[in-house]
Amino acid sequence: MKITVLGAGAWGTALARILAARSNDVTLWDFFPETIELIHKTGRNERYLPGIELPPNLRTEADAARALAGAELVVVAAVSKGFRSVTKALGAYEGIVVSVTKGIEFETGLTMTDILKENSPRSRVVAMSGPTLAMEVARGIPTAIVAASTDLAAAQTVQAVFHSPAFRVYTSPDIQGVELGGALKNVIAIGAGVCDGLGFGDNSKAALLTRAVSEMRRLGVACGAQADTFTGMSGLGDLMVTCFSKLSRNRGFGERLGKGEKAEAIVASMTAVAEGYPTARSAREVARRHGVETPIMAGVYAMCYEGKNVRQAVLDLTARESKAED
Repeated sequence: MKITVLGAGAWGTALARILAARSNDVTLWDFFPETIELIHKTGRNERYLPGIELPPNLRTEADAARALAGAELVVVAAVSKGFRSVTKALGAYEGIVVSVTKGIEFETGLTMTDILKENSPRSRVVAMSGPTLAMEVARGIPTAIVAASTDLAAAQTVQAVFHSPAFRVYTSPDIQGVELGGALKNVIAIGAGVCDGLGFGDNSKAALLTRAVSEMRRLGVACGAQADTFTGMSGLGDLMVTCFSKLSRNRGFGERLGKGEKAEAIVASMTAVAEGYPTARSAREVARRHGVETPIMAGVYAMCYEGKNVRQAVLDLTARESKAED
């Protein structure tokens, strides 16, 4: 199959590597031509996946129109902030488009596939999300993920294209739940990292994650998602890996926040985006619009954007009024 991957960050490169290794005709494009040039010259993406060799049949292209020419399937791995501008190139595209970006657009509250439906109205849209650290995927470590779409045949096509012994793909009809699970867990991961930065123990983090599942589910259902999705791959599965792994950018962001660094300084120092930072702002707005209480995500927002003392933010959570578990 002729496939184009838009976005040569860690995740886009790791997925391009999987697809090329399965003998597909894969072209990798990125907004920054220097990134593409370096990959072309070295056969590696040392900035995002150091030490990982890429298949020799993986092609690179700095021109978006040439990269998309003849593509039967397009994978969009652009950061959420640039997702809308990148996908404008897909206005006339009629094949399958897979979003692997986790985020919520602040101005509109739209998920990435909602944006695709606006920018690429003729395409068949799929969201792919789950507990997938890019470096582990690139190393061939066994991983599972879910491809979601209201178009079952499109989801099954994506499943067949990606599925391998080391990369197991499930399908789901709940595209809204899969996308929201993947986006909201990044906000929670910042909170989990704050716990690490403050020196809290595993009890604290386990309690945070358990309540976070309830919070994510509550907001997701209000947005039209299915409740069960949030205990699946893109919900609980992705939440666990992002909150516990040392490879997680969002957990690492939170750890630095917990140790006293300012959010703006952390953002400025990172080579890759911690999507939980912009999503904290978007999630707060979505929760406000739907009238849903999200104390953990609200606390992360306050630490990131209002300069709230991190220890006080945690204490405010634990001091909330007693209630029955939901």
